[in-house]
This record gives sequence, C-alpha cells and structure tokens, in this order.
Amino acid sequence: MSQAFQIGMVGVGLMGHGIAYNLLQKGWSVRLLEHAGNQPLDELLALGGKTASSPRDLAQACDLILVVVTGAPQVEAVIAGPQGLLEGLQAGTVVVDCSTSLPDTTVRMAERVQAQGGHFIDAPMTRLAKDARAGRLNLLVGGDAQVLDRIRPVLAAFAENINAVGRLGDGHRMKLLHNFVSVGSMTLIAEAAALARSAGVDMAAFEQVLATGGGGGIALQRLKPALLEGQTDAVPFSLGNAHKDLSYYLDMAQASGAASDVAQGITRTLAHQVDAGHAGLFVSSLVSLLSSTAPQK
Repeated sequence: MSQAFQIGMVGVGLMGHGIAYNLLQKGWSVRLLEHAGNQPLDELLALGGKTASSPRDLAQACDLILVVVTGAPQVEAVIAGPQGLLEGLQAGTVVVDCSTSLPDTTVRMAERVQAQGGHFIDAPMTRLAKDARAGRLNLLVGGDAQVLDRIRPVLAAFAENINAVGRLGDGHRMKLLHNFVSVGSMTLIAEAAALARSAGVDMAAFEQVLATGGGGGIALQRLKPALLEGQTDAVPFSLGNAHKDLSYYLDMAQASGAASDVAQGITRTLAHQVDAGHAGLFVSSLVSLLSSTAPQK
C-alpha cells in the first residue's frame, strides 16, 4: 500500500516497537531514530524500516514524527536540543508527542515547532506494551482538530480508540489524571494486600471479596497475578515511571491550586521504593515490596 506520509519515530522501546511494527505491517514508510535505548530493530528493518542517526536527520526526511520517549526532559532534548528536530524541521511537518510529559513542556515545545511552520499534537497512550503490539492502544489527543483529522489514518494503524480530549496540552493533562487514578488504585490495593498478608488473611478470599465488591475493576485485574501467584510481570510499567508520572501530576495540581493530599501519599510510597533501588521493578511488585516494608510516615 502506498501512503502519503513519511513517518519518523523517536523512541523504539516497549511501546514504540509495537507502534512501529503496526505501521510497517500496514504499509507506512517508517524511519527509526538509532538509539541505545531502543528494542532490537531487526524485525522492523526486515519489514522495510529505515534508520536515522539524529532527530535532525529524521526531521529532514519525514513529514510526520512520532515521539515516544520517557518524559518532559527527553521530549525537550529531542525537539530543541543539539541536532534536535527543530534543526531539520520542514514547514507543514506534524510532530505527535505520545510520551507522558508535562503539559507546560507540551505547550512550550508546540510553540517552537509552530514558529517554524510545523504542527504539534499531544497524543499520550493508555494500555500496555502488549496492546501496542496488537495495534489496540488508546490515544488521548490534544490539539487542532483539523491536524488530527489529517493524521488520523496513521494513528489508527496502532490505536483502537483515538479520543480527542481538547486543546493542545489536554492530552497530557488527561494522561496524568488517568495515571493518578490507575497507579493510585494499584498502589492502594497493594498496600491493602500487604496488611491482609500480615494479618494472615487468605489472599484468594481477599481478591474475591474485592472483585465482587467495591474494589473490583481493572486495577485489581492487573494485580491479581501478583496477589495470587507472586507474578510481577503482568503489568510491564516500572515503579520509576510511575513515580515520574505521579510527580508530574503533583506539579500540575500545584500549578492549578487543586487538592493533592492523596497524590502526595501515593508519590511518597513510590519515592520510597525508587530510593530503595526498585525503580526498575514493575508496579505489581508493590504487592510484595510493601509486605516487607515498614509503614510510611
């Protein structure tokens, strides 16, 4: 299939690899930024993917660029840093930030891109790496509706639901709200599970009571393998990233003057685990980590 866009991708990690796989499988032309943090590119190159050695080179060759990096500092470095996208950006190019970033960074980087005649959309993702591979991500899109309509066929190659949530930056605002609820719910359940274990409560009964009562839902489903089998890889989302996202949420809450007492407690719990050297473990590891950790002050 011949497609109009020349697509560039910055960030071929757990999520980005699945995105690139779907784009290539569905006939799009994709160029991948070479980076030590990428997943192996062999499969993607075999499907016709090409590479670029810098964001600047990527921008010179592409007119739609997906940024799938860790957070706000990485987004800023990719766009405005040395050999960044701005050094090679062509007029009319669309930059789509699928990272989890700070809304203020989103707006600031969008202004830089727009000043050079480009367009900017924030489209952070929900769901997991397995959903990226299956082409079933959810996207929370902020920005110009006409730009979104233009690039929608590209996004539809890897997303099941494309939700227009408002103005530029609202995609990232919505993602931080989502992750506060999602990560917060899992942290709450993990702490309750730690108490249940220390009190000798049967964990199968604990899970069943929550599932059939007010504690049921996706957070419990995701933690169930950890609760019942000690399996901690069912949710491949690290404690380090969870702490980063909750810290961004606190920044957003502080800027708006909103209440954040609950978020502060969750963030302290995550910070304790990161400081203890557990940043690389997955969120579902909290079930066992909190069982062996003294109560947080």
